[in-house]
Amino acid sequence: MYGLPILERKGMSNLALTKVCFDSRNCEPDCLFVAVRGVGVDGHDYILKAISGGARVIICETFPEETIDDITYIRVKNSSLALGLVAANYYENPSEEIKLVGVTGTNGKTTVASLLYDVFSGLNFKVGLISTVTYKIGKTNYPSTHTTPDVLRINELLREMVSAGCKFCFMEVSSHALDQNRTYGLQFDGAIFTNISRDHLDYHGDLNTYIKVKKKFFDQLDSSAFALVNSDDKHAPSMLLDSKARQKSYSLNAVSDYRARILESHFDGTLIQINGLDIYTRLIGKFNVYNVLAVFAVAEQFEVDQLQVLTILSCLQSVKGRFQQVRSENGIVAIVDYAHTPDALKNVLETIQFIKKTEQKIFCIVGCGGDRDTGKRPQMAKIAMNLSDQVILTSDNPRTEDPMTILGDMENGLTEKEKFKALSIVDRRTAIKTSIRMAAPNDIILVAGKGHEDYQEIQGVKHHFDDMEEVISCFKALEN
Repeated sequence: MYGLPILERKGMSNLALTKVCFDSRNCEPDCLFVAVRGVGVDGHDYILKAISGGARVIICETFPEETIDDITYIRVKNSSLALGLVAANYYENPSEEIKLVGVTGTNGKTTVASLLYDVFSGLNFKVGLISTVTYKIGKTNYPSTHTTPDVLRINELLREMVSAGCKFCFMEVSSHALDQNRTYGLQFDGAIFTNISRDHLDYHGDLNTYIKVKKKFFDQLDSSAFALVNSDDKHAPSMLLDSKARQKSYSLNAVSDYRARILESHFDGTLIQINGLDIYTRLIGKFNVYNVLAVFAVAEQFEVDQLQVLTILSCLQSVKGRFQQVRSENGIVAIVDYAHTPDALKNVLETIQFIKKTEQKIFCIVGCGGDRDTGKRPQMAKIAMNLSDQVILTSDNPRTEDPMTILGDMENGLTEKEKFKALSIVDRRTAIKTSIRMAAPNDIILVAGKGHEDYQEIQGVKHHFDDMEEVISCFKALEN
């Protein structure tokens, strides 16, 4: 299906190749190397290394100053697009043999993709999942390295899914992946837009660029696919503006194809109504109602029985690290959530505020990642202060930054009076212990920012650290 637009070629055209690579370190005899211009590294600088590793064919945007006689060089306009096409063809276009649905947006991608996997598995389909938390082929789990892996790995996973008999694959599609053309050459049957708020501006530069990158996903859909958008988000119309796909919408407020109402909300679950049908789900919060609604709408696009879908949805638990709860013996409620953007933190805290009883206090433990968007740091601290009774600022993944610098940036979002009220505790473990010691029975502790992550990255080294493990350990110590 996909052809490679070649601008110029030097060398032989009929070669038997063993492998496709874009990292020169992975080259082996008789492989094809695609020189891709990355964010920090330009593959064109490694062409000679790729050849010394065994590459026989080089795809690039500019030929080297000196070429080697027995090496074939192919010049293209855009190497990253070429990599997508080559990867798809190398793995015999597996996306054409499976129902592939992508989920994009700032928040909700992991939950929507994971719930879709669970629902369609519950409907007795064999299903694949590519998410931030894990990759799944049927019931087999594989470690996840990126929200959206590179295009070679995606096609490899899809081919394995097809070979294993999977009929559907649900995949998170990040803005980085779209900008770097990691999904190019894939045939999507559907795309979901959850929402857009501030995130990854260290990479994209500004919000408009970030929005345009998300829109690119919908622009590339063909007329046989569906485009499902959250019409309560003001950016939804722009996602659909140039899309050829069949357009569908979901909402809680706006006019849409799939609309929900929240009837009851508790820490144990939520009673909602979708297009006149009632469902009690164990998932909590308004943001999760949007997620459930999106899943219901996707199932409808594949003509699945509504009642079966609602029955399965009513039994599902929250995704690891997404509003994941645990209670101590004396009733303290701890919630671990991946909220690492201002909007996500606000949504989670507003949900807690809405559900909690008057006498319950909210403790919020929050940090911001190092080497990332610094502009959101004061915003996160201010939101935590406005919606919590006690704020503890702490480390997230400081990476190569000084944790004290990050905490200082967060404190800049607070007034002098608010700074006096907040605690700044660099060590995350100590911050969690402190909150649990301070909390009274039935109080609520939100540990925000890391969610499913089981590590803390400090100066390039990943140390094991799991928020939920730490909370449970502290609860056990409290009981003894």
